[in-house]
Amino acid sequence: MNKDEYKENLKNLAEIFKTIGHPTRLCIVCKLLSKNLNVTQIQDCLEMPQSTVSQHLAILKSKGIIEGNRNGVEVIYSLVNEDVKKIISSILNPDDLLKFNK
Repeated sequence: MNKDEYKENLKNLAEIFKTIGHPTRLCIVCKLLSKNLNVTQIQDCLEMPQSTVSQHLAILKSKGIIEGNRNGVEVIYSLVNEDVKKIISSILNPDDLLKFNK
């Protein structure tokens, strides 16, 4: 890896950290680490308006961290970025992840 590629990798990683650094988005990512959810399920556990949750989901989706797949009238969101999966799994222990997913 040359110097320019290294800098680009660092830039991309910093962008990921910036994106998941918001408490709401971090919570969404932690929840999606263990199972796929629709916006209503995410909204219910965050106790926020659907419009606010949808805005955060759109940011995560635009950065390639999550993906939404339509299932009839609902969209099921899943965590697809392997780097984010590794980051969250390495920071939180399994007991913490269970708390996020109740």
